[in-house]
Amino acid sequence: MSIATPGLDAYRDMLPDELKDIRLNVAAVLTGENLQPAQALGTAFASARFVRSRNLADALESDIRAGLGDAATAVISDAVAAAGLMAMNTVYYRFKHMLRKESYDARSPRLRMSRMAQPATSKLDFELMSLGCAALAGCELCIQNHEASLLHLGASEDACHDAVRIAAVINAVACGLGTQPA
Repeated sequence: MSIATPGLDAYRDMLPDELKDIRLNVAAVLTGENLQPAQALGTAFASARFVRSRNLADALESDIRAGLGDAATAVISDAVAAAGLMAMNTVYYRFKHMLRKESYDARSPRLRMSRMAQPATSKLDFELMSLGCAALAGCELCIQNHEASLLHLGASEDACHDAVRIAAVINAVACGLGTQPA
């Protein structure tokens, strides 16, 4: 089951001919068989927020509000929370991972992340959004942890793969429109 995404479609249609592949990928990744529409759109919205593409995020938020009915508020809330938390976590955990020092590994992050344990949608949906953002940041530790959490929650590797594909395509749209910071 898929839902209409006129806001996202408008941005897709603005991509130049050089990015025809990206235009075709937009619809393909959102209509996969492994994610529900709310999961796919939530991951796309979190990804747009994560790469700071305000106009693209606004279009996706509009599509979510129009297409997901009562679930829209929870999906939007979790996507905003996931993008923000992952903006913090991917910097912190990449730092620890890159240094590979026991002295840093022994330190507690002392960073609040309680929303991850108490999402508005479901833990699985929040983790899908977080995985997409982790992939965008290239944080190896975050990617590994979120993928493991998703598998533990019963998600398939195909669902994890789809979340990352969505994040990648949203990043490409933002880049193609010039709305991603340098």
